[in-house]
Amino acid sequence: MIIGFDGKRAVLNFTGLGNYSRFIISALNRNYPDNTYKVFSPEAKGSGELESMLQANTSVHLPQRFIDKKLPSLWRTKRIVADLKNEGVGLYHGLSNEIPVGIEESGIKSVVTIHDLIFLRYPEYYKPVDRKIYDRKFRSASERSDRIIAVSECTKRDIISFYGIPAGKIDVVYQGFHPIFSAAPGEVEQLEIKKLYSLPERFVLCVGTVEERKNLILLAKALRRLPEDIHLVAAGKRTPYAEKVEKYCAEKGLSKRLHIIEGVPFRLLPALYSLASAFAYPSRFEGFGIPIIEALQTGIPVLAATGSCLEEAGGNGALYVNPDDAEAAADALERLLYDAGLTARLKAAGKEQIRKFSPENIANGVNGVYRKVTGKSL
Repeated sequence: MIIGFDGKRAVLNFTGLGNYSRFIISALNRNYPDNTYKVFSPEAKGSGELESMLQANTSVHLPQRFIDKKLPSLWRTKRIVADLKNEGVGLYHGLSNEIPVGIEESGIKSVVTIHDLIFLRYPEYYKPVDRKIYDRKFRSASERSDRIIAVSECTKRDIISFYGIPAGKIDVVYQGFHPIFSAAPGEVEQLEIKKLYSLPERFVLCVGTVEERKNLILLAKALRRLPEDIHLVAAGKRTPYAEKVEKYCAEKGLSKRLHIIEGVPFRLLPALYSLASAFAYPSRFEGFGIPIIEALQTGIPVLAATGSCLEEAGGNGALYVNPDDAEAAADALERLLYDAGLTARLKAAGKEQIRKFSPENIANGVNGVYRKVTGKSL
């Protein structure tokens, strides 16, 4: 079968949804090579990341008509359907929350991946105009697609709750981690990133945009209760919320123990994880929680917050606390830092948990959804 993908982020984005898109396409073309995979993108951008995704059975397709080149957004949201038909696509997968308008009338089956509905659950974290755009696109795709892939049970519950979609239309297929985390980082990379950011000897690591929803302030409050040689390193893009955390640390005499670093080269991210004494992800809400499985794969002890999907990501390989309980967070971190027996048990459980997110398992899950849609063995 010829399977088409919304490839905008696979081709143009090299974090987040881009990583997810490339992971899915790569996992499918390696585990189900008899299919033909066509990745539709409004433009091309060469990179090693993209080239690693492309196999003999996988190709990138760009808009060809003059008007589509001039109006790529219109092409991607509507006019692409004609190209899908011309290319013989039998199934189209919208990898990032949307599918083209009119595809449901074209005879082409469709699947959409919905990553999260955080903008509905926590609207205060989003601009009103963004919420309206996301809601219109996500709701429309959920209603018009033949099936929906949710990246967690938590996201599935939200799709049912907010959009009234029948549970039987939604399949949960988890996300996977980038292949770069499969190999242990070398000493050269560890020394490089340690020098680049003047990293302390012992630190708790948090990875992700430094924004209010990610709840870094909980770790700053917990830091007060930990020994003075323990530092907190937050790796991610700064927002105005970072100033709130810095102000708190300044007031409590913790400034020298807080390190907010930006622009970490992706190739050095595994090395950063490996240098941490523990990893903490206190986010109030996520669609899945990729950093948790990255940390589990690296083999460092993990603390996460309750209340969304993070327990699905970490399973029995992590400890969990209420995202508002700084005392509990401090106690849990102290156990992760000093209880060797506990961390050994968590590491063993983490190795078992991480198998759920292998490329083979993810490919099998997605292919199972495709079979439901087409009624064929792919």
